[in-house]
Amino acid sequence: MTVENSFPKVRKLSASSYLVVRWFLEIISIFPPDIKHAKKPFIALSPPKNDTTAAGGSALPTIRQEGEKFRQYASALSATVGPFAVGTVLAWMSPAMPMLLSPTSKIKVTPNQGSWVGSLIAIGAIFGSIPAGKCADIFGRKPVILCLTIPFITSWTIIYFATDVWMLYVARLIAGSCLGGITATVPMYIGEIAESSIRGELCSYVQLNVTLGILYVYAIGPFVNYYSLAIMCGILPLIWFVLVLLVIPESPMYLLKRGRKEDAEKALVWLRGKDYDIASEMEILQVHIEESKQHTGKFKDMISSRATIRAAITVLGLLNFLSCSGINVLIFYAQSIFETSNCSVSPKLCSVIIGILQVIFTFASSQLVDRAGRRVLLLISDSVMAVCLGTLAYYFWLQEHGVDVSSFNLIPLISLGVYISTFALGFGPIPGVMIGELFSPEFKGLAIGIVCVLASLIEFCVVKTYQTLLNYCDHGITFAIFAGFCVLGTTFVWFLVPETKNKSLQEIQDELSGKKKPKADQSQNATGSQSASA
Repeated sequence: MTVENSFPKVRKLSASSYLVVRWFLEIISIFPPDIKHAKKPFIALSPPKNDTTAAGGSALPTIRQEGEKFRQYASALSATVGPFAVGTVLAWMSPAMPMLLSPTSKIKVTPNQGSWVGSLIAIGAIFGSIPAGKCADIFGRKPVILCLTIPFITSWTIIYFATDVWMLYVARLIAGSCLGGITATVPMYIGEIAESSIRGELCSYVQLNVTLGILYVYAIGPFVNYYSLAIMCGILPLIWFVLVLLVIPESPMYLLKRGRKEDAEKALVWLRGKDYDIASEMEILQVHIEESKQHTGKFKDMISSRATIRAAITVLGLLNFLSCSGINVLIFYAQSIFETSNCSVSPKLCSVIIGILQVIFTFASSQLVDRAGRRVLLLISDSVMAVCLGTLAYYFWLQEHGVDVSSFNLIPLISLGVYISTFALGFGPIPGVMIGELFSPEFKGLAIGIVCVLASLIEFCVVKTYQTLLNYCDHGITFAIFAGFCVLGTTFVWFLVPETKNKSLQEIQDELSGKKKPKADQSQNATGSQSASA
């Protein structure tokens, strides 16, 4: 079927997607702001309190006033141009590999070498995560984010001038180091500049911009050559550099931690607006930093911190099941997967549809994450992903065993369309949100770096072994394995992932540490609740 003949089916599918989005938004809208879980998870956080208590039992001031939001949005969106560039790195494989494998390619690449080109970005991320996190603690969030643009531009320059596959290896390793650095710094920065009421939404813009970068490459890739694609991707880090340099301020948390109180106040006023009373928030930040000074920020102290260990288990588990769901396999090899499935819609058009759905539902997630909560979206996401991958696995299994599946050749597009949509609702953006929320400032750089290294190793293993699995097991069993990991991921979320909706960073740390409110405060809250009921 030609691309032109596919459009009626695509319009029908788009209309169905619109109805699904509308239905989902209506369902979520019935959730009250203080939604409770059906079953209490093992490390669930307690419901939000009306006041916060410091380590010594002294009450922290409550911030009653909401600041202006425009500059917080502007700073977050400027910082997340970097994740947009990461999306282009991830999606580049999909249009570029057919070009590299073609007989007319100037760079001779075999399928096995192609799997290395795809998977080496995960190895590169290992070398970027820990140094970027530690440098962000030493030199500041903004300078490190600015410096990440340099290797980004270098990697695309090497890809443009590459004459041999080893040059592609080097370029992908460098791009991977940028990916690791961005994962370690951008969510951290956004988590520190955003108010709790919009922190989830702003942090989810990290994944939203990754999906926009993926769609950008899917949309232009089929229509440009290898060299034009490299140029059109390489200009994005330059735009990011300018925006970060001119728009975003340094994190007030970092400035106060470095003793630059006046600069921290100026940054906070710039972010919240002149009419915002920064005194209460500054006092909370100061108490938080004084608590953090009890630790040196070294590895020995980090592994003895209960809050950090629980945060690391949560984040690493989410990133692990994200990788094992096969999402990057789909992004890297979208076009070839649709070609193998004999889908009735053009493989190139299928890739564009997947990219559009991912953007739409990631944006929907950014609007829902602070309303429905993190856990609800994660549970819906991973459970539906398991069903979709199971359906796709069965389709491929039938096809590989000689069964005629021509009557169901839209199943791959529908399955992967729903899969990528539900992934974008939960497991895509929310791990990035929780990276910025769960770790305390004194350990944040080192802890995020270590977690990202471990997650990158898992991602490398998944992407590199995909071709091996296909050689020995074919597509059916391979996607069934991915579906099994989604089932395990749903179980992990149900029992071990805490809810952080509408909680300040200090409240999250107190509750991860197991600190409880004094009984007098609890009884006072209970009395207040009974009075309100009456």
